[in-house]
Amino acid sequence: MALTGERTVPGLAEENYWFRRHEVVYRLLADRCIDRDVLEAGSGEGYGADLIADVARHVIGLDYDESAVAHVRSRYPRVDMRQGNLAELPLPTASVDVVVNFQVIEHLWDQGQFVAECFRVLRPGGVLLISTPNRITFSPGRDTPVNPFHTRELNAVELTELLESAGFDIEGVFGVFHGQRLAQLDAHHGGSIIDAQIARALADAPWPADLLADVASVRTDDFDMVLDADRDIDDSLDLVAIAVRP
Repeated sequence: MALTGERTVPGLAEENYWFRRHEVVYRLLADRCIDRDVLEAGSGEGYGADLIADVARHVIGLDYDESAVAHVRSRYPRVDMRQGNLAELPLPTASVDVVVNFQVIEHLWDQGQFVAECFRVLRPGGVLLISTPNRITFSPGRDTPVNPFHTRELNAVELTELLESAGFDIEGVFGVFHGQRLAQLDAHHGGSIIDAQIARALADAPWPADLLADVASVRTDDFDMVLDADRDIDDSLDLVAIAVRP
């Protein structure tokens, strides 16, 4: 698969921070998929769908990109991989128990249509698990995303309103934060290990050895995911919502 920076790939030292920041949500919410029929809408490289396959009854992966579909079929045979448009999910009504959509909705032009489709394909009592970058910290002070691949980023209130407008009940909205060790790495790299990585990418130059070593050392347990009542969610890096279809 071609590397664009938008499809997180496991096993690459330079990508490890972003991979672990994505992976932590899969691992913390995997128990919601135990013995259930799961759709991952926007499955990308496929590592997350394969992780879910450890516990789920059946995992369907869906992606629009032909190369991603071919890659997942080749590398992750436990995933029932399909090609399709997220605005028109190619599944029957009330056919799955869980829809997983991590770090994808910010790329979609018609987010309301997608969420309505998730509601349609879920069985009553089914759960939509969704994560997305927090607009307040990802594109601070801007309505237009900094990332050119993103169409619309959301804050916690906007994400909640989007889900509720489609008919979902909100079980919880969480924030992903740097834990203690990542806070120490932030301090070591001038206040932000994220900014240090972006600076190297923009410079198109070799990474300093200490930065590469620190990025490669990041683990999923270096991140905290906490309920919005426990910490100011507007300070979070990513938002995570659990929404239930009545």
